[in-house]
Amino acid sequence: MKPINQIEPVFGIDEADALKYYILSGGWGTEHTKSREFEELIKCSVGSKHCTLVNNGTMGLILSLMAVAGESYGYEVIVPALTMVATINAVTHLGGKPLIVDIDTNLCMDIDNAIEAITPKTSAIIYVSFNGRCGDIERLKYECEKRKIVLIEDACQSFGSLHNGKALGTFGDIGVYSLSPHKIISTGQGGAIVSNNEELYNWCKRYKDFGRLKGGSDLHTEFGINSKFTDFQAVIGIEQIKTLGTRIEKKKYIYQFYKDNLDIIGDIEFATTPDTPWMVDIYVDNPKALKDYLKDNKIETRLMYPPLHKQPYIKEPIELPVSEGFSKKGIWLPSSVNLTDKQLDYICEKIVEYFMLKG
Repeated sequence: MKPINQIEPVFGIDEADALKYYILSGGWGTEHTKSREFEELIKCSVGSKHCTLVNNGTMGLILSLMAVAGESYGYEVIVPALTMVATINAVTHLGGKPLIVDIDTNLCMDIDNAIEAITPKTSAIIYVSFNGRCGDIERLKYECEKRKIVLIEDACQSFGSLHNGKALGTFGDIGVYSLSPHKIISTGQGGAIVSNNEELYNWCKRYKDFGRLKGGSDLHTEFGINSKFTDFQAVIGIEQIKTLGTRIEKKKYIYQFYKDNLDIIGDIEFATTPDTPWMVDIYVDNPKALKDYLKDNKIETRLMYPPLHKQPYIKEPIELPVSEGFSKKGIWLPSSVNLTDKQLDYICEKIVEYFMLKG
């Protein structure tokens, strides 16, 4: 039996044909008309006024923070403990001070903890919609507005997910999506910044293009870098986003398939159900043992992130029990949109088998 990957991108003939046509038509590859077209599609998809594409989601977070705090040092940014390390890297890369807070049972930032962590130096809060989930972000938005703190949404795992009918990534002052290979749609690498705040949007757009006032000009009104997208990627992204609805349906189907077949096992916990799960996460007492057993049966999985304060390069001496608890027990199951029912049946069969042998 062919090994089952934990996650993989799905590119098809439509992407190949579109890219071939673009290249043969004389496209230069750099960010231009196809990128603008892709930005419009993202804006329409999430209901945002503005969108600018960047070379990856991490750079999207960095640009967002730069738009908020510039190049000043010592400002504070509140981040949740359970997230991919890029969230905190964006803060430390710019010389900011991250304040790590615990999550709640939604696996998203605990709002009470975030409010308690605010100090006069707090410039921004980065809210991570973990695996397409969301807690009371409306309350956090209200608290940020009251205190004039910028709310940045790290929605890198949440493109296509809704909360109360509104797209995740569009609640805050600025939102960031990722288009890396294991996301619901992918352009290989890449990211998107969305915002309804024209000032923040324009700042990000200028800064990612060498500080130019407008494209094609060699007048630079401020310092900037090159973190632009490419039309090669946009051509692929345009084809990918056309299938977003189908991909969302399949992600929800996969999650429900696992839940229907595994929820009866008392040793498996499903956290709160995501709107659109990026990947399926379950929580067990010994995820490493389950991972090893499934690997022996040609099924690839991935262990949950360590909480940020336990990452080897951070090692902050604090206790955040909810984040630590979920991190110790979490494992990502195979979640690619091209999984067949036969493969899903096999994965569930082997997980059940593991727990039966475990006794």
